[in-house]
Amino acid sequence: MFSKVLIANRGEIALRIMRACKELGIETVCVYSTADKDAPYLKHADEAICIGEGPAKDSYLNISRIISAAEVTNADAIHPGYGFLSERADFSEICRSCKIEFIGPSPEAMGKLGDKVEAKRYAKAAKVPVFPGSEGAVEEADEAAEIAEEIGYPVIIKAAAGGGGRGMRICRNEATLRTNIAKAQQEALAAFGNGAVFIEKFLEHARHVEVQCIGDKHGNAIHLWERDCSMQRRHQKVIEEAPGPGIDRKKIEKVCEAAARLVKSADYSGAATVEFLMDADQNFYMLEVNTRVQVEHPVTEYITGVDIVKTSILVAAGEKLPYKQKDIHVNGHAIECRINAEDHTKDFMPSAGGIETWRAPGGLGVRLDTHACAGYRVPPNYDSMIGKLICWGEDREAAIARTLRALEEFEVGPIKTTIPLHAELMQNSDFRKGGVDIHYLERLLKSASGV
Repeated sequence: MFSKVLIANRGEIALRIMRACKELGIETVCVYSTADKDAPYLKHADEAICIGEGPAKDSYLNISRIISAAEVTNADAIHPGYGFLSERADFSEICRSCKIEFIGPSPEAMGKLGDKVEAKRYAKAAKVPVFPGSEGAVEEADEAAEIAEEIGYPVIIKAAAGGGGRGMRICRNEATLRTNIAKAQQEALAAFGNGAVFIEKFLEHARHVEVQCIGDKHGNAIHLWERDCSMQRRHQKVIEEAPGPGIDRKKIEKVCEAAARLVKSADYSGAATVEFLMDADQNFYMLEVNTRVQVEHPVTEYITGVDIVKTSILVAAGEKLPYKQKDIHVNGHAIECRINAEDHTKDFMPSAGGIETWRAPGGLGVRLDTHACAGYRVPPNYDSMIGKLICWGEDREAAIARTLRALEEFEVGPIKTTIPLHAELMQNSDFRKGGVDIHYLERLLKSASGV
């Protein structure tokens, strides 16, 4: 087992990793930027070391400074969390060359599944259902038009090496496709340092369903069932829940088995999420593989009892998975609300600044993963998420009722947060019925604004 883990991240995920390490008897080093120098979670680390200024490129994305911090503090492993460097194969490779364990997949496994084009090739070989589309990266508009004509419009252009909606364009005709290919390539290059894009068939009313998997260094891989992440805005998830409401369990069982098969085929160690879109007939098509721990991992932890972060550390240290597939059962229903420092009534305007009022919810089946508290200042430099409220119930109806109750208890001020939006959504009749599609929230917000 590791003696000391450096956490190359910030906020709630840094604190989550610290807690897992503490339970395993591992010392922690937490790096931080000058923007986070007064963050209260730093006091929970055994050591904290400043690695640069507030902009991420000068701190949390600066590989040389993070490696130097690990070497100075004698850390024998680095946990990247999510975001920042977590899906950078070159960072994983550098860690290995410096004899520091990267808590996550090997650079080879990340190369196989982290790149969307490569992941699609491996998925086909593992008999995982994929979208019809280009076999590899598309270079020219003529090539793109030929592929689109074959699979039929609408199509979507995607960046091969990224997510979050960047480099993504929906095209409903050839003229739009030709106009957007170069734009998507430029955006992908600026965002990810890789301008490669590919084309797939676009589903108009799809649901976003993903499968949590985990593998070890001994060739084992299992799935921890699915999550539904369809309530999203601009390709960013807002609410996640598990299990997916209204999904045929026989179909989802096959999809989950296929996801685990894909992870195993790549010799993958650590947490991975295989993401799918599901059509109205509950046909599944793989979107991508996220080669890291997900923001929404607590949803799965609640319904399976598996500590995903702790298990990832164990397998990175060379231990075998402590579970077999037959050990993983679904118990109840869980819902996660991402609490962002944003004003949803003003087009989700960021609301950085000091928190004076902080009254957190509690009670049976309520979990709050957060780094914020009264007196904390939300910096403007990073993602606006300040916490995740996760609630469990014996069934979906109970989970919704508990989530609404917890949201009503939750008070944060004077900054604006998305707590009121989540309370509205918990009472939304379409959400309560289950099965909203990935564009539902955007349509709802557009209708509410009168646009």
